[in-house]
Amino acid sequence: MSRRCQIVFAIIVILVNVPLGQAEKRPNLLLFLADDMTYTDVGCFGNPDVLTPNIDRLAKQGLRLTRCYSSAPTCSPLRQSLFTGLYPVKNGAHPNHSRVHEGVQSLPQYLSPLGYRVGLAGKRHEAPASAFPFEQLGGSHGDGGRTPAGADLPLNRAKEFMARDGDQPWCLVVASNQPHTPWNRGDASVYPPDKLTVPPYLVDTKELREGLSKYYAEISYMDQQLGEVMKILRELGQSENTVILWLSEQGSQLPFGKWTCYDMGIHAAAVVRWPGRIQPGTDSAALVSYVDIVPTFLELAGGKPDSSLFDGRSFLPVLLGEKQTHHEFVYAINTTRGIYHGSEAYGIRAVTDGRWLYIRNLHPKAQFQNMVTYRDPIYASWKKVDSDFARSRVEQYVSRPAVELFDLKDDPWCLKNLAGTPRLAKRRGELSRRLAKWMEEQGDEGDATERLAKSRQPSERPWSKKGIYYQRK
Repeated sequence: MSRRCQIVFAIIVILVNVPLGQAEKRPNLLLFLADDMTYTDVGCFGNPDVLTPNIDRLAKQGLRLTRCYSSAPTCSPLRQSLFTGLYPVKNGAHPNHSRVHEGVQSLPQYLSPLGYRVGLAGKRHEAPASAFPFEQLGGSHGDGGRTPAGADLPLNRAKEFMARDGDQPWCLVVASNQPHTPWNRGDASVYPPDKLTVPPYLVDTKELREGLSKYYAEISYMDQQLGEVMKILRELGQSENTVILWLSEQGSQLPFGKWTCYDMGIHAAAVVRWPGRIQPGTDSAALVSYVDIVPTFLELAGGKPDSSLFDGRSFLPVLLGEKQTHHEFVYAINTTRGIYHGSEAYGIRAVTDGRWLYIRNLHPKAQFQNMVTYRDPIYASWKKVDSDFARSRVEQYVSRPAVELFDLKDDPWCLKNLAGTPRLAKRRGELSRRLAKWMEEQGDEGDATERLAKSRQPSERPWSKKGIYYQRK
């Protein structure tokens, strides 16, 4: 054997990190993404009203990650961070409808050399296409206001992908459009508005209750989609050798969720099942981030994640019960510049250790604006309520101080800003320094980075072509 062949062979063995004769035992990897869903709005995460039997069953069969955080509370930055293992400013996609820097790689490029087929069914929100070379199985980017009739998730093609070659492992992303607005799918009659429990951070109005009813119906619809995927795995005899990770993505479009770095915007519900390897019915409070998922999948596939390539790191030891902790701190970023009806500039940066959430608003003198403040009937209904709580919620959504600090143990809904509390000065200072150091490492220059947001948005957005449907090549 030549020296060159010896080197190539050694690289392959190191990369795969499993005996070559046992390659078929590597698990399939399935990532199911819900769209615009607050982490508390799941039965197994404590919601008393919403029906999510398939997610709940998955949790009984696997592990709940109770401190999983997204890297951004907006669709495009979050997904591109998820698929690259890099936080948004570093990968270049910090505003919504954005693109990563040239040369940034993603999940397919990391798993394909390990022998995996890597596909995606459903929503796309990444650019350029060359940086995200998933085998595209079709689907749609949003419901676009259409009627509830018709499938928006091509699970028949997903089944074909999973069944194609029994000897080759696969990784599949199933990206549902639900429960992203418009809330037009599912059976809202299951959720009578007057019977619902209103979360404490929201103002109780008729419009809110009607919105919750439709929103919960879409959550149940998405839960049914997950159930169909799990049924396909059973039919194909692949259920026992497939790792399933279900994620809730950023918060809902109700106020104080999506587009914000409050806990309802960046805290994600996460459930993982791996029969025979993950202890059923267990929880982990380890602090993990969306940027950890690519390196985790890479290690699950038999690779050795190179720490220099990612901001995250594999939490496989947490899944296997070998470790109880992961990160000491995780981070998130939001940019309103460039979103529909967003503020000219309103940058938000956040850091949490799982107990304390520190938020820095880069433009506290500006008004926070987005689709909620533009024409949301729920937020508008709050302005008509004659109560101190309603007035404070309306004001706090658009006008925020430079610094916010919340105790997530005692105040999970982020209702009481403790930034000015003298006894917490040391804690506030530590989190501030951590955030500043992270921003420097990311190349995040604050206001200057926010002003560059529109330059990171491609002139042509492949996910919004006429008909908005992706076709399988």
